[in-house]
Amino acid sequence: QVQLVESGGGLVQAGGSLRLSCAASGRAFTITGYGWYRQAPGKQRELAAFISAGGSTNYADSVKGRFTISRDSAKNTVYLQMNSLKPEDTAVYYCYARLLGSTNSWGQGTQVTVSS
Repeated sequence: QVQLVESGGGLVQAGGSLRLSCAASGRAFTITGYGWYRQAPGKQRELAAFISAGGSTNYADSVKGRFTISRDSAKNTVYLQMNSLKPEDTAVYYCYARLLGSTNSWGQGTQVTVSS
């Protein structure tokens, strides 16, 4: 089992920045990749960014050039640096861990609200 705890959400004005953190505990050695998903009201959950155990990353087109995903393996923590935030980035952001054996784990979510 892997437990994920997010932090760092909040309210920010358009053009501002936030950094989300997600700390993993438990069987963290089984994590093969981390992702940040987001879900806006009335919309489906979508992948914003992903980083593999090898360090390769991919991003949704809507956040490319503005968001950066990174990880600190020693701390079992993944980050999402979000710059130039837009009102359409408003959503609940969920940390996701891909695990060995094709299983996964989810955090509880953290609210990000961008005011115009």
